[in-house]
Amino acid sequence: MTKRLAFIFVAALLCSLGMAAADKPIIKVETNNVQLVYKVGNDGHLYQCYLGKKLTHDGDIQHLDNLNEAYLTHGMKDYFEPALHVEHSDHNSTCDLKYVGHEVSTNADGATLTTITLADEVYPTTVKLVFTAYADNDIIMEHTAITNGEKKPVVLHKYASSLLTLDRSKYFLTEYSGDWAREVAKSETQLTFGKKVLDTKLGSRASMFMPSFFQLGLDSPAAENSGEVLVGTLSWTGNYRFTFEVDQNGRLRLLSGINPYFSQYTLKAGEAFTTPEFVFTVSDCGMGKAMRNFHRWSRDFMVKNGNGDRMTLLNNWEATGFDFNEDKLVNLMDDAVKMGVDMFLLDDGWFGNKYPRESDHQGLGDWQETADKLPHKIGYLCQKAREKGIKFGLWIEPEMVNPKSELYEKRPEWVIHLPNRKEYYFRNQLVLDLSNPKVQDYVYGIVDRLLTDYPEIAFFKWDCNSPITNIWSNYLQDKQTHLYVDYVRGLYKVLDRIRAKYPAVPMMLCSGGSGRIDFEALRYFTEFWPSDNTDPIERLYIQWAYSGIYPAKTQCAHVTTWNRDASIKFRVDVASMGKLGFDLKCSDLKDDEIGFCRKAVENYNHNKPVVLDGDMYRLVSPYEGDHTSTMFVSRDRQRAVVFAFDVNPRYSEHLLPVKLQGLDPAREYRVKEINENGNNYWFNGRTYSGEYLMTVGLHLFSTNRGLTSHVIELE
Repeated sequence: MTKRLAFIFVAALLCSLGMAAADKPIIKVETNNVQLVYKVGNDGHLYQCYLGKKLTHDGDIQHLDNLNEAYLTHGMKDYFEPALHVEHSDHNSTCDLKYVGHEVSTNADGATLTTITLADEVYPTTVKLVFTAYADNDIIMEHTAITNGEKKPVVLHKYASSLLTLDRSKYFLTEYSGDWAREVAKSETQLTFGKKVLDTKLGSRASMFMPSFFQLGLDSPAAENSGEVLVGTLSWTGNYRFTFEVDQNGRLRLLSGINPYFSQYTLKAGEAFTTPEFVFTVSDCGMGKAMRNFHRWSRDFMVKNGNGDRMTLLNNWEATGFDFNEDKLVNLMDDAVKMGVDMFLLDDGWFGNKYPRESDHQGLGDWQETADKLPHKIGYLCQKAREKGIKFGLWIEPEMVNPKSELYEKRPEWVIHLPNRKEYYFRNQLVLDLSNPKVQDYVYGIVDRLLTDYPEIAFFKWDCNSPITNIWSNYLQDKQTHLYVDYVRGLYKVLDRIRAKYPAVPMMLCSGGSGRIDFEALRYFTEFWPSDNTDPIERLYIQWAYSGIYPAKTQCAHVTTWNRDASIKFRVDVASMGKLGFDLKCSDLKDDEIGFCRKAVENYNHNKPVVLDGDMYRLVSPYEGDHTSTMFVSRDRQRAVVFAFDVNPRYSEHLLPVKLQGLDPAREYRVKEINENGNNYWFNGRTYSGEYLMTVGLHLFSTNRGLTSHVIELE
């Protein structure tokens, strides 16, 4: 930029800032029921002044006080955690952002797009705060775009997607944490002065210890059907950080974005950095309403084929592990036919020849069929599945490599590992370097080759079993702090190519359970695998927790032999609250149990429009006792399905009727129990008004014995 151009830039900027300060514009980001309001102060800075239930009288907004700066920067007048820390080319690390202007438009989804431009008077740094508001769903997304207008590179040390300020009497944070097979343990903490940070540094498997969403009770603990609650998540398939900081005035600053840990990012002259979307809703009717906001929005606008069908399936993993051949697999396909499911899914262990995939110690990265296991290759299995009237799906883990593999021997420079230290392995494997375009081509080529050679493959289970360890990229060299960010961007480039060429192929987002779950990933995947733990009791908690933002149709729920104390009915009923699948063999079941499963699959298919596409109402939480119940209501409120589970009832305990929700009080509903086991409810077959069912309720629970379940249709 020449001196003359620089002068013109600053003059124009100061002019616009002067006008902004004089006019003090008010900017409203709003949905049908939620409102976020900003004002420009006399000093030209942008301030947030409100977030909560929508104010219907515009005149009242004039009376709102400024809270805190909308996008706080490092090194200036505020003393709390900044949203932006940029180091300029002269090593000055300050940035003073002032309002330049804003625009309001409508995007392709029909949502309202509000873009607020802020700029520094001294350095040509601009920041755009971009809000997307989905009116009917009460969902707001925010990201930032940071542009380096200098002639030389600058370094971003911190670059939040969003900074929100809340001014309430108390704040109660609900978070979910855990580990493999014991995911999403719930905890609630009251936030007081200081910081609470939720973050991850795991890279590829970023959510392994904690999924990237939270619930925040305002004034009182978050309740299911009452009180004000903010629910938020980051749409990013990598390291994230949420910072909750209560200041000296009792205000809560909520910072969301990519974790800046070892992620300082250099921007070249003229380059812009766009952060991922922070997605949130505010509900004045508790977590239930916030949950339904997320469910409807994600099905309509985010999840791949969000309003489309989902296939039931039979997976071979629990039945065979790595020990299988063509005959075993074809016999298991017969089990899939007996069960009445749509698809047979071949899991891990089908590839590698120099190092056959006989365990998780070798073969990963060598995606050719093992000759002695599959002499007729994948095409033969596709053919057999077609002959039996079912579809064929396949497990892959294309981002990973075993050191004991041909790929590692030939292309060690494609692997994320340190050149001068002993390698550390997680599950005996390492991560391929997706910041490298050649590696992106390779990973894309795995899927492209399979679908080109075997176009009948109808489904992929895409696994990701290792976080990034041995942090070093041979490709990035002197930009190692770009690795965590560029890895995720490289993954998106691969997935974009797959989606463009094979838009109709559904895929499961699997990561040893909950290692990778977020809405940006679900743009490319139809569903996710919540946990390797398929004990139905544990799944009641796991599925409940994830339903806080993720709809039922995205949660894969499989019936397995975990917890044989639970009947096949109990296991099937739990799995029928998600995307139903089986991972067992018919020889483990009695004939009447196989018949039950087949009938339950028929019932599941009949109720898909209600369970997978309807509104969820969580009636009784498993966290609150020994019983739990969830119901689903069709959008037209003509049909509903209610699930009730007695896990460990106490002798002669006092049980109240369960009040249903979401029905039309003026309509009458016929009650019919399905998935029967000969112990039906006394009210089976009777007719009740919606008013009665929601006011008086039904006795869904019993004290007779544990591990019992009931499924009720209302029509």
